Amino acid sequence: MKKIGLLAMIEAAFFAAFALILDLLPSIKLSPAISISIAMVPIFILAFRWGYKVALLSGFLWGLLQVAVGDIYFLTPIQFAIEYFIAFAFVGFAGLFYKIIHSYLQKGDKKTAMVWIVVATFVGSLARYFWHFVAGFIFWGEYAPEGMSPVLYSLVVNGGTMLGAAILCSIVVVLLISSAPRLLQRKPTYISINQKNAS
Repeated sequence: MKKIGLLAMIEAAFFAAFALILDLLPSIKLSPAISISIAMVPIFILAFRWGYKVALLSGFLWGLLQVAVGDIYFLTPIQFAIEYFIAFAFVGFAGLFYKIIHSYLQKGDKKTAMVWIVVATFVGSLARYFWHFVAGFIFWGEYAPEGMSPVLYSLVVNGGTMLGAAILCSIVVVLLISSAPRLLQRKPTYISINQKNAS
């Protein structure tokens, strides 16, 4: 168990660093306020390898690395904590679907597994951007266009970003896992597991 725990922590740190690198790359601009990237992909892969606990840790570390490299902008300590620690960690909730995804993969039902991977990716994206939405209308409301409700402004900006990022990340994750299913395996292989059970 200790070896598995250590491996999980190492992977959490590695995937967090990979997410940071992707986050520093140019993103796709949908509007001046809405940009999307594939930076959450490493956290999603980790979530589907280990489950939500390790992914939550990795997301938290990703936020911490953002702070370490100075890729942040904040108004208050509370807003800072919400948007760089809580929000990033919540991406890991995609791992709540870890067991059902692996169950279908073990059965050889790759198509259904991919559907659940997309669902999980949207859940992780929604969990993250819910906090950006909350911070948006509480702390960034003054930047809303004149006459627009801060809540509506935050919903449009963060909702648009969430939807774009979720779609883009879903495509990338499905393509990655379809071409390299071993990305989700921390045990030998699904074939060897099935053969062992059959014997």
